Amino acid sequence: MVLVHGAYADGSSWSKVIPMLQAAGMNVIAVQNPLTSLADDVAATNFALSRLDGPTVLAAHSYGGTVISQIGLARNVTGLVYVAARAPEAGEDFAALAAKFPTPPVNSGVITSDGFKYLSQSAFLRDFANGVPRKQALELYAAQGPLAVAPPTTSVAAWHKKPTWYAVSKNDRTINPELERFMARRMKATTVEVDAGHLSLVTHPEVISRLILQACAKN
Repeated sequence: MVLVHGAYADGSSWSKVIPMLQAAGMNVIAVQNPLTSLADDVAATNFALSRLDGPTVLAAHSYGGTVISQIGLARNVTGLVYVAARAPEAGEDFAALAAKFPTPPVNSGVITSDGFKYLSQSAFLRDFANGVPRKQALELYAAQGPLAVAPPTTSVAAWHKKPTWYAVSKNDRTINPELERFMARRMKATTVEVDAGHLSLVTHPEVISRLILQACAKN
C-alpha cells in the first residue's frame, strides 16, 4: 500500500490512516512528495512502489490524484483510491476543468512566491482544514508543503485501465464537491460520500481506511 499526499501537506497527513491499515496487516509506505514538479512527485512515488513486493494499491489525496493517475499503470498496481482528489484525463488542464464548477473558497487564500504557491494561515484553517480541531490544523499548517506553480499535466490516465475508488468530501472547500462527483462518475469509481471537509483522511480515518481496504481486498 502506497499513500500519496497532496499539495499544502506532507506524508503526515496520513498519520491516522496508517495505523488502521497496519492493524489490518497492510505493508504501508507514505510518500514524501517534493511537490517541485509532477515528474519529481512521480519519481518519489515510483521509488516507494519499487520497495514493495506483490500487488499494491495506490491511494492519493487532493493533488496526489494527479500523481497516481500518471503512475498507476505500473505493473504491480492493482487499484487506485482517490480521496477528495484530482483525477485528470490525459493531457487535461485541471484548472480549466475546475473552472466549470463554482470556485472553492480556498482559492482566495492562495499565495504565489518564487515559483511556488501555498496557503495563508487563515485559508488553511478555514478552508483546507475545515472540520479539523484547531490545534491539529495548526500542526498541519506548520508542515504545509508548497506546490510548484507549473501546471501538472498527465500524459496518461491510469484510471481507464485500473479499478478505482473515490471518497467525495461533501463539505470540501478546496475542491468543489460537485467536481469530485463528476470525476468519480467519469472513472466509474466505487464511490462513498464522507460528511467531511477536504481532509477526510484526518477527520474520518476509519471511513478512508475502510475504502482503501476494500480496494486491497480486490487483489
